[in-house]
Amino acid sequence: MVLPRARQIRARARQRRPRTGQVRAGLSAALAVALGIGLLGAGPPKPASAAEGELTVDLGKETGAFHGGASGSLYGLYGQDVPTNNLIEGMNLRTVSTKAQDGPQHPGADALEVVKPIADSTDGDVYIYMTDIHRGFPYQWEGDTPAEKMRIYQEKIAKQVDQVRKLPAKYQDNIVFVPFNEPEGNMFGTGKWSYNGTSWLDKPDDYFAAWDDVNRLIKDKMPDARIAGPNTSVLFNQVEGFLKHTVQAGTVPEVMTWHELSHPEQIRTSVRKYRGWEKKVFAGTAHEGTELPVNINEYAYNYHTSVPGQMIQWISAIEESKVDADIAYWNIDGNLSDSAVQSNRGNGQWWLYQAYGSMTGRTVQVNPPSPGENYTMQGVASLDRKKRQARTLFGGSDGGGHITFDHVPDEVFGDEVHAWIREIPWTGQIGDSARPRLIAERDVKVRDDGSVAFDFGDDGMPALKESSAYEIVLAPGGRDTGTSAPTTRWEAGYEAEDAAHTGSGYSKNGPEGSPSDVAKFYTSGGHDVGGLRTGSDVKLDFTVDVPEDGTYDLSVFANSLNTFDKVKEQGPTNVFLTVDGGAEQELSLPLGYKWVVWDHTDTTVKLTKGKHTLSLAAKSLDGKRATKGDAIVDRLKLSRPDPKAQKAVYEGELAALDGGRPVYDQGGMTGAGAAEIKEGDSATFWVYSPADTESTLSLATRGAGQAQLSVNGQDALHVTPSAKKVAASLSGGINKVTVTGKSGTTLIDHLAAERTSKALQPTVYQAEDAELAGSAEPAKLSLADDGSAVRGIGGKPGNGNTATFRVKADEAGLYAMRVRYSNPEQSEATHYNPDPLARPADISVNGAEPRRTLFPHTFHENNFWEQTVPVRLKRGSNTIRFSAEELPNFDGTSYASDTFPGILLRSRHAPVLDKITLARFAKRP
Repeated sequence: MVLPRARQIRARARQRRPRTGQVRAGLSAALAVALGIGLLGAGPPKPASAAEGELTVDLGKETGAFHGGASGSLYGLYGQDVPTNNLIEGMNLRTVSTKAQDGPQHPGADALEVVKPIADSTDGDVYIYMTDIHRGFPYQWEGDTPAEKMRIYQEKIAKQVDQVRKLPAKYQDNIVFVPFNEPEGNMFGTGKWSYNGTSWLDKPDDYFAAWDDVNRLIKDKMPDARIAGPNTSVLFNQVEGFLKHTVQAGTVPEVMTWHELSHPEQIRTSVRKYRGWEKKVFAGTAHEGTELPVNINEYAYNYHTSVPGQMIQWISAIEESKVDADIAYWNIDGNLSDSAVQSNRGNGQWWLYQAYGSMTGRTVQVNPPSPGENYTMQGVASLDRKKRQARTLFGGSDGGGHITFDHVPDEVFGDEVHAWIREIPWTGQIGDSARPRLIAERDVKVRDDGSVAFDFGDDGMPALKESSAYEIVLAPGGRDTGTSAPTTRWEAGYEAEDAAHTGSGYSKNGPEGSPSDVAKFYTSGGHDVGGLRTGSDVKLDFTVDVPEDGTYDLSVFANSLNTFDKVKEQGPTNVFLTVDGGAEQELSLPLGYKWVVWDHTDTTVKLTKGKHTLSLAAKSLDGKRATKGDAIVDRLKLSRPDPKAQKAVYEGELAALDGGRPVYDQGGMTGAGAAEIKEGDSATFWVYSPADTESTLSLATRGAGQAQLSVNGQDALHVTPSAKKVAASLSGGINKVTVTGKSGTTLIDHLAAERTSKALQPTVYQAEDAELAGSAEPAKLSLADDGSAVRGIGGKPGNGNTATFRVKADEAGLYAMRVRYSNPEQSEATHYNPDPLARPADISVNGAEPRRTLFPHTFHENNFWEQTVPVRLKRGSNTIRFSAEELPNFDGTSYASDTFPGILLRSRHAPVLDKITLARFAKRP
């Protein structure tokens, strides 16, 4: 959250996007004034020269234990399943800052409802913004006098602490209290809702007294409570005085917090400044020599979030400073601050943080081409001597790149390294991403000077992309092991603003986000194109040139605002894709919660070698069909996958190990070696699936040991030397596949995943064929599976509005129930954050106690997603009933709809159901 003036700026930015290509100017300058900061280093990025593309990783200079602190999120969790624990654990989420339990500021993200998923997944901490018990921002605290305001607020704080005390003890330990948020612009600023119209930055006594009173109130109730502050919008110089006061008063916070919303280099500057104050203030006191934990619990801006090449610059500064930090909340909650897509998918940013969270051991010095300069190539690297692996992440520049590892330790790697080189591309704010693309895998001799180097834009590797981040992993090489070839043989991108166009209504929009306008969203090429809308005849022609005959993957990066008038009628905007004026396909372009929030629609096209014209048109070739809606287009991405690369291979030595160890003295394996696990040890792989569907998982192992393979927490295969393959129902997006040792020793060479379709025999049940009760009724929706879905399930507590499916199972056991649904419910916001609601479904099998599952917002009733829910069925006939009702507040008796009438905070309704598909969860093929 930011200062009130900046909030007003954000609110204006939410208004209808200009449709004529006019430039929206002045936002960043106003923001800088509002925040009281300068956008340092915010000029246009310099073109990368050879020298500027040289980054050196010095494996001989360690800089401390790997911390992982950049993996935090403000309002990143909505509730159980949104996002899934897979996404939380996979990106190693350390901290989440969120609203007070039952607070009215946003739907979802209640502190005591999100502590369980993060604590269970990563043992991460929840920072409770206690001030977010108020509806508005600036915080509209009650009371007519300063004394009355503080009394009422302290009552609210006392209630929040009492709520935490009711949690199981193991979850209480994951709570950190944040009593005041940005006090200089809120309760102790000069605005309408201030304490007494005086800013604490000028006269701090009232704020200091309030801090002391609240600190003692919390400690009286929970002596071991952790309290964080002052939580200012920037690291004001007055924070030094705050620190001095708390030492004198005995109210030093357990965690120091502030926000950095300007640029990455400010992180380094501010942390150095704070550590200097701390050393000086603590000298001669009981705190002397202490370094308090720091959480910069709001960082980065719209231009940065979701873009791996931007976020790696923040990560490098945060990791170098050894602090925690939470990515800011500019858009919707529950998506890990623009990392998560739907409930269980990740975009490029998620995969960046997954790679970052995979680092272990100690960090090492990275010498970038332009130290301390924003919007240039930056990086972070680690060396784990025990695992005999080095990892580096870098990015932020276009063109050639020369990456050197110096002082490669012979005792760790020998005279040859095995290298995996991957690209983590930008896939849009809400665009699903496959796992990072393998660029190259090779053995490389260590030079006589102890270095190895890799050249991008040469040596058979593509040039760097400014929007991408890159990962290089080193392990011992030269062990007679096999390597994988890149899965993509060729790819190219084509900007919409460069396409030829015909027809009326065309617009070129922008410039969009840039280093000098970070409040706007990142857009490839800086511009996008409009005109594909209801009533238009616009056609965009993209000239492409491909290297060989074959089937190509095509992604159209596009966006429609879900609440825009022309979009409300149908939802996704339909357009017509043709190749050279024929071979027509109708595509549905994706929706978003704001304009210029990019997703991608994917398809395939058959092309012969040479030039072709790919066209997007608002009318079909026969003129009988036309676009409904209004879409903007950013770019096309065209790629040629290797037809032989059907299996995705996950190397055992790169898995996340709990116990066990990598081994490299085995020949005849893939990669650099294997993972050795014994009884109680485990190896976890994060496996991507493009859909909720069957895949065959195959383990390549050695040894006489036995193990258990589980998929998303469900047992799928007892692994023995003769049983290494299983067909499993994977969820779309990220799947946690874990191999746990049961007896003996097992060497895991790799896990392979291949999409299959014959082993699990899915059965489809349409929702309109279910037994409907109460207000549940069929609804005609054009994008439903057969043109019809069911709405009206749920309502007030005790309602009888249900849908019951009667299903058959050939045998008893665990089944994957793939629910195709939509969810259009959205609360009216009082701020710049759109407020979509997750809808609950209480799912009861054969009359048993229902299990509640949350289904995230799909941006429109006619926009359907799929989500897998495991269910246990008996052989023969079974019933699966969907119901819903509003859940009570934390006290179990009151309801948000009664406490805050007219403010939609908890949904009463189940999602709109299109169909369910049932398949065995796992089976040996």
